Amino acid sequence: MNNFYYTANPDVKHEEKHWNFSLLKTTLSFVTDNGVFSKSTVDYGSRVLIKNVDINEMPAGPILDMGCGYGPIGIFLAKTHPERQFTMVDVNNLALSLAKQNAELNQISNVDIFASDGYQNITQKYAGIVTNPPVRAGKEVVDEMITGSYDHLLDDGTLTVVLQKKQGAPSAKKLMKQVFGNVQIVKRDKGYYPFKE
Repeated sequence: MNNFYYTANPDVKHEEKHWNFSLLKTTLSFVTDNGVFSKSTVDYGSRVLIKNVDINEMPAGPILDMGCGYGPIGIFLAKTHPERQFTMVDVNNLALSLAKQNAELNQISNVDIFASDGYQNITQKYAGIVTNPPVRAGKEVVDEMITGSYDHLLDDGTLTVVLQKKQGAPSAKKLMKQVFGNVQIVKRDKGYYPFKE
């Protein structure tokens, strides 16, 4: 059975949930369903990333939310930075349809949401790439999200990745240092590390 949130068409019994979440003095509404990651609340890793990514440090240009799921990261950032354009991609078609619904629900128009398996359908370069990668999809998928970002960042563009210490943060940090030559831990928060190159 194909019911993982990191597959294109999760085989699930639909059970939509509607809920609100507040962060950065902003309250958003979300619709989620079975077959997406963290369907009852914005997961802790995504919260840590949203609170610690510095959009103002990025050069001019659009921002990519890689592996957006139903959209919490991209939608919060798009809502709080209306002057920026955001691209949100995922491999999961159910998650993408929810992300589109959630963008509409929160009257967010500065987002472009479409399907992409990793960077497969990404054709432009970004001022910033943010990701809370699907650890359960395996190290290869997570590593590709990190290494693939190099060719899709503008000069001075930044990659921000959040990972749990016990779920691959040390090896991701090492990989980012190899790819970019530098990496910093933006913050340590309950075992979650947002890394920025």
